[in-house]
Amino acid sequence: MTEVPMPAVVSKRPNLAITILLFLPLVLLAGVILLFVTTGGGLKLTSPAPVEALAIERTVLGHGKIEIAVRNTSPQDLTISQVIVNNAIWPFSSSHGTTIPRLGTTTIILDYPWSYGEAYAIRLFTTNAIAFDVEIPVAFETPEPSGKTFLSFTLIGLYVGVIPVYLGLFWFPALTQLGRRWMAFLLAVTVGLLVFLGLDTLAEALEQAAAVPGSFQGIGLVGIGAVGTFFLLDAIVKHQAGTGRSEASQRLSLAYMIAIGIGLHNLGEGLAIGAAFNIGEIALGSFLVIGFIIQNITEGLGIIAPVLRDRPSVRHLALMGLIGGAPAILGSWIGGFSPSPTLAVLFLGIGTGAVFEVVYEIGKLIQKDKTHQTMPMIAFSGIMTGMLLLWVTGMLVK
Repeated sequence: MTEVPMPAVVSKRPNLAITILLFLPLVLLAGVILLFVTTGGGLKLTSPAPVEALAIERTVLGHGKIEIAVRNTSPQDLTISQVIVNNAIWPFSSSHGTTIPRLGTTTIILDYPWSYGEAYAIRLFTTNAIAFDVEIPVAFETPEPSGKTFLSFTLIGLYVGVIPVYLGLFWFPALTQLGRRWMAFLLAVTVGLLVFLGLDTLAEALEQAAAVPGSFQGIGLVGIGAVGTFFLLDAIVKHQAGTGRSEASQRLSLAYMIAIGIGLHNLGEGLAIGAAFNIGEIALGSFLVIGFIIQNITEGLGIIAPVLRDRPSVRHLALMGLIGGAPAILGSWIGGFSPSPTLAVLFLGIGTGAVFEVVYEIGKLIQKDKTHQTMPMIAFSGIMTGMLLLWVTGMLVK
């Protein structure tokens, strides 16, 4: 028997010449940039006015004190020279000096006897006489981390996320008695709920992106969070499908993914409520809590819809409810103690990607189900019902 010679293994390691060719364009690019910086590219133009940008990241009110956290987002160093409070020049100090490097931060500290419930207009001036305004619509002592405030924000998260989601899960025993048509309808309702949640989260992310310092590119953060999360979850689902799992197991995984997507959405809701309480807008915060309680009971329905025919254990249902609701607690902590537009935008982008990936997976499940193929009006009416449910309950929030 003639032996078949084995093909020679070709080394894939790049040699020195290939390495030089790979790095040569980068070296030349660095040289071009250096030449432009040192010579101005042959242009002798000077800016008619300095370009300065100052982002107001947080305002903290304590007893007889106002602290303003700021970040320099301009191309060069920036120096704070003067502070005016309600048309009066006021002395100030700075935690890291009055000159702030690019993307650097400092805290402007004012020993000011503010009064509860009053409005204050603060204007920061740089050495180039460029003004930046800080508005305090209602003076209110900023919540500081303590056992009492942590408990308060935890209760807010429970009211907004955990309790409504678990109440929605209580429909499970009754829904399992429904026929196949109703189960198909409820799965389509879940799609409608998630599409509405995804659009709402995306709109909130884009709105918040306007408050992100320009250097951090809020729209880009939304894209990174949404696209990255979508393809990460898609890769996880495809890996699980390749392991030969049963259809029931895949439906259970889908229910968990719905819980994750809803949980990330509730994280954004917690951020909004915590931030409202942080700046003293108690009426708005309370209004948001009541509205989200009513709206979020439908989220429990969305979680259990894929597994109605499988009847998972109580342990699985309890865990899915916790995943879907508990992030509202984390969001209320972050929003209440350290509100950050940049972080909020990133989380909202992540929530958007997660929700739409789950919609994509449910869509594939619907296409495989012959019930939906023979009764397309069930899918249509279910999707519209889900979207209208959140639209109606959303009127209590917006």
